[in-house]
Amino acid sequence: MLYHFKIELSDIDRGIYQSLDFRIAQHPSETAAYLLCRVLAYALSYQKGLEFSPAGLGDPDGPALQAIGSHSTYDLWIEIGNPAARKLHKASKAARQVQVYTYKNPTLLVAEINAEKVHRADDIQIFAIDPKFLQKLEDQLQKNNRWSIVFQQGTLDIDTGLGKESLTTEVSLIRRI
Repeated sequence: MLYHFKIELSDIDRGIYQSLDFRIAQHPSETAAYLLCRVLAYALSYQKGLEFSPAGLGDPDGPALQAIGSHSTYDLWIEIGNPAARKLHKASKAARQVQVYTYKNPTLLVAEINAEKVHRADDIQIFAIDPKFLQKLEDQLQKNNRWSIVFQQGTLDIDTGLGKESLTTEVSLIRRI
């Protein structure tokens, strides 16, 4: 299914105020939580040149989202869920910055990273999004979406424009132990 998003983004801490307008296809094997996590990763990490990977979920070795730098290298590599440590090792060798947005148990991801020799493991940013929040957001997901997102000091507020209550959650930056 193809979804259309028009998002008014206010990322207060980074000073980013942007109107985003994009379409995103949901792969048949993709859950709604994964799709919504991709959408939120795009908004919360927005920068010039950020894009959903051209091959989408069809390329298991590529990032979910990417920003290509001036020398055709990855400036930013973003993964969704709990990717394998092997993939994060590859990503941290290939990209200047690596981020993971997870709606799964981040403790398991951190444990796997700690157990493996992941290149620049301490530089990988892991952001945890509450799966219950994503379920509430899924309940308001439409084919055409007009959202207002405000993100400040780890608090994410989304107004889906459906006249329902706006949704709020914490997006936690997980520190490796």
